[in-house]
Amino acid sequence: MKTPSNKEPAGEEGNHDQGTRGTGFAGPQGAPPSRGVARSAAGGAHFARPRLSMRWWPVFLRNLLVWKKLAIPSLVGNIAEPLMWLVAFGYGMGALVGQVNMATPQGSVAVPYILFLASGSICMSAMNAASFEALYSAFSRMHVQKTWDGIMNAPVSLDDVVLAEMLWAGFKALFSVTAIMVVMLALGISHSPKLLLAWPVLLGVGITFSCIALVFNALAKGYDFFTYYFTLFLTPMMFLSGVFFPREQLPGVVKLFSDWLPLTNAVELVRPLFMDQWPERPWLHAAVLLVYTVAAFWTALALTRKRFAK
Repeated sequence: MKTPSNKEPAGEEGNHDQGTRGTGFAGPQGAPPSRGVARSAAGGAHFARPRLSMRWWPVFLRNLLVWKKLAIPSLVGNIAEPLMWLVAFGYGMGALVGQVNMATPQGSVAVPYILFLASGSICMSAMNAASFEALYSAFSRMHVQKTWDGIMNAPVSLDDVVLAEMLWAGFKALFSVTAIMVVMLALGISHSPKLLLAWPVLLGVGITFSCIALVFNALAKGYDFFTYYFTLFLTPMMFLSGVFFPREQLPGVVKLFSDWLPLTNAVELVRPLFMDQWPERPWLHAAVLLVYTVAAFWTALALTRKRFAK
């Protein structure tokens, strides 16, 4: 199978046979079915189990080839903001705060604020990088440039396209946090050998938030819709998940609520690794992230199927 072109088709959908547009439902001999098949499907069929194959890989590779042309500006944009947060709050406020006390299984431990902030902000960076890619970039390919339509004229289903977008956003998040982690190591913030284990955890964090962002991508009519996601979901979660201050400072009910936020569980997995410790209850935190990932991906896929069936 040929890799989809790395050129962004814009407004050329009418030049193709509409009967070949994929919807994620099985077509004859593995080919994507017609739009009429999707229309005739009952609404509940959109929530049918994902039908995935290795055909997501050429779509992923196509995104990589396009991104390589803008890799440096993209990297600068993704790491500049978190590094400014780190410098301004870590060194500026850190000079005033000094150390923060963290509750651990061994008791309360005093941690330099720069280390506390770095271990939380890198999770926030994975969240933001994956969210931006799965919202603005994916929406551009899906709705504005009609790239998905061109891809699905090949024998690639919508399910595989959505899977490729999810994994691509996760990869972009991993690439960004790797660059940030290198800077943190150069600044001597942490030299824990356990940071190697933080790398795959941050990949999982990126995938989790890419799935959540794809839900909003499927619902969006325009770029302005994404303001709700950042203002009402991501921003409050940043301040409730222990990125900037210990969650023990929160009221009891709010802390209980924050226990189940995806960013909280990401921070609880990554922060101990920065401190050369093992996370407490790692399987519980990983399970929470897995539930968010599976539920959000399935919902995003169903909503995207419904959108393309119209």
